[in-house]
Amino acid sequence: MLEYVSNTGGGKPVNFETAILDGFAIDGGLYVPTALPQVSPQQLEQWKSLSYVELAFEVLSLFIDRSIMSAAELKQVLNTAYADFEHKEIIPIHQLKSRKDTYVMELFHGPTISFKDVGLAFLVNLVNFFLQRKNERLSLIVATTGDTGPATAYFSAGKSNLDAWILYPKDKITEEQERQMTCLPHANIHPVGVANCPEGSDDLDEVIAKLYANKSFKNKIKLGSVNSINWGRIMMQTVHYFYGYFHVIDKPGEKINMSVPSGGFGNVCAGSLARKMGLPISKIIVANNENACLHRIFSEGKFSKEEYVETPSSAIDILIPFNFWRYLYFCVDQDAGKIKVWLNEFQTRGTVTFDKQTYKNYSSGFLSYRAKDQETLDLIAQIYHDEEYLLDPHGAVSVCATDVYKDTLSGEKTICFATAHPSKFPVAIGDALKTQNLPIAAQHPSIEAQKLQCEKVYLCDNKHLESALIQAMEANWDLVNK
Repeated sequence: MLEYVSNTGGGKPVNFETAILDGFAIDGGLYVPTALPQVSPQQLEQWKSLSYVELAFEVLSLFIDRSIMSAAELKQVLNTAYADFEHKEIIPIHQLKSRKDTYVMELFHGPTISFKDVGLAFLVNLVNFFLQRKNERLSLIVATTGDTGPATAYFSAGKSNLDAWILYPKDKITEEQERQMTCLPHANIHPVGVANCPEGSDDLDEVIAKLYANKSFKNKIKLGSVNSINWGRIMMQTVHYFYGYFHVIDKPGEKINMSVPSGGFGNVCAGSLARKMGLPISKIIVANNENACLHRIFSEGKFSKEEYVETPSSAIDILIPFNFWRYLYFCVDQDAGKIKVWLNEFQTRGTVTFDKQTYKNYSSGFLSYRAKDQETLDLIAQIYHDEEYLLDPHGAVSVCATDVYKDTLSGEKTICFATAHPSKFPVAIGDALKTQNLPIAAQHPSIEAQKLQCEKVYLCDNKHLESALIQAMEANWDLVNK
């Protein structure tokens, strides 16, 4: 049986179900499989024509022991998860006309029109499946930079075994993203708008870590998470790397590149592991915005926390890319002791500079770029002008990074990730196109409908957040379980 362990070495190995329901490992580390499954060239050949759901079944089956979940149960959860996606392909691929061998993977055709739907559609339904089987209830808690929250809320809404507490930094996400959470009327959805978060969602992650460390509280209200701390998110996101690959290659074995807008490294971590599993990715381009936390890691060998910058690509305005530690674990021969030492050093000094060999090991096969705000907006305008195709600010960061390395990537196809629908960022799109009259491509019916709906939300100041959450979450737990 494939088991899961903490990347910082604490606790005993657990099975897949336990890893999913716990979120964090018992020592506060991140769950990782004891071994990464390998995908052979023969499997790639067999998988090349599968639908998204069929491919997801094959990839996920490598990580889920049949004693935990039968083939029929996995298929049922997958079919339920992706039933509400608006495009029959789940993730369509668009070829850009203005750039040779450059494709856009449209990851925004789920119910909340962002790529977080792709991972959370499955993960929330998986968590609910395990809870129903155990006849238990769980309190999910997530922090969001704008897209994780709406997706968590949508897929949790109305599920009798789940409460979803969704924390977001007030005034640091768009109104459209906020309303995707606050306009849901379901009694089990609890959006929490938090004021005075100078470091955005990183401030909220700190509070969540404290709640997890409060064992009596965690055990009382059955705390869990579907942020990308949860292995299920990373595992599920490996699938769209395989899916995109099969849709642009001429034959399996061909190498391509992937350009990914990233802040927390969750999506890139998934792609990195897919490559380690055997997917023929030549270069992964880590596309950062002005916050540049990942660009420093891959260009300087330095993990550091610097001043927070608000950008048009707000979903990747992140200072601490915690999923990098999960990927690094597999680059140092799964040496949890090294990960723990580096984490302690970062917590003590606020920075870690990796030795030359470690840097070489983890940076091989990566390129990185820091896209400036105006550069991002200019690219949105350019592509819309050239081919009437509208990118969101995060997809634009991805294409910006690809443009910089176009000579290096010559001769190989490149997939750029578009992670949200442009309608979620009307101010940025208006600034890019220099108009207040946004085109149809910058609008979406679901966003327009929410403008007419009532909102419900908890409001709290960051300095009181921990105690306020404990009080509110315990009161809710007592109410629904009386």
